Amino acid sequence: MILLDGKTLAEKVKEEIKQEVDYYVQKGYRRPTLSVILVGNNPASQIYVNKKIKDCQSVGINSKPFFLPENVTQIELLDLIGQLNADEEVDGILVQLPLPSHINTLEIIEAINPKKDVDGFHPLNVGKLATGRSDGIVPCTPFGIIKLLEHYNIDTFGKDVVVVGASNIVGKPMSLLFLKDEKSTVTVCHKNTKDLKSHTLKADILVVAVGKPKLITADMVKEGVVVIDVGINRVDGKIVGDVDFENVKEKAYAITPVPGGVGPMTVAMLLYNTLNAYKKNL
Repeated sequence: MILLDGKTLAEKVKEEIKQEVDYYVQKGYRRPTLSVILVGNNPASQIYVNKKIKDCQSVGINSKPFFLPENVTQIELLDLIGQLNADEEVDGILVQLPLPSHINTLEIIEAINPKKDVDGFHPLNVGKLATGRSDGIVPCTPFGIIKLLEHYNIDTFGKDVVVVGASNIVGKPMSLLFLKDEKSTVTVCHKNTKDLKSHTLKADILVVAVGKPKLITADMVKEGVVVIDVGINRVDGKIVGDVDFENVKEKAYAITPVPGGVGPMTVAMLLYNTLNAYKKNL
């Protein structure tokens, strides 16, 4: 069984990004800049934002954080995004989700300049991904998963891929990446799927992103499956995934741990997207 170590690969990617940033700075260019906007005081979101700021610093990317109160109006938030869109020294804009219920998340995402949308959530970037174009920005988590599979030489050509979870952040873009160049046959399952097990048993590669601890058990996978667990759940003070890791790993050819699998790759690809946006901006 191969443990798909996202933590080690993410460090390698970050080191490569740091070297490239240093190269540009030595040539006399400014550093890349990522603006992160956090609305309210959701503890989990605060942890994520602080981690992103720290990771930016570790590779030499300037971070420009904005901490807005919970009661900020939609117009005020849109105004800030407009200012950042117009600022030529800001390469990437990230609005930490979820947003408070009085703010329309879709409108906020659509307001970000697609060239600065380092999360890859803007409809223009989603459309480019859906039509197989390579000049858009790809959402960080699915992008990190593909990089992880490539690093471990796991071939996706002709494979049956099952994605459990159909969110705009992971499930849908993940399925589009596997469909690119007609490489894989993809089944997308979600909360209304009947007999989930009948689908997961067919998977050569299984990606699970629903946020339900130990949803996938050993009897739901076949021998030799590759399992990508995107879930992050807190159970009895421990972080666990959506897959019953200890039992499923006995049947798997390869599997991601939680934590230390997909999570670190998501952050690494955010930095990668920021660097690419910076290069295009230059």
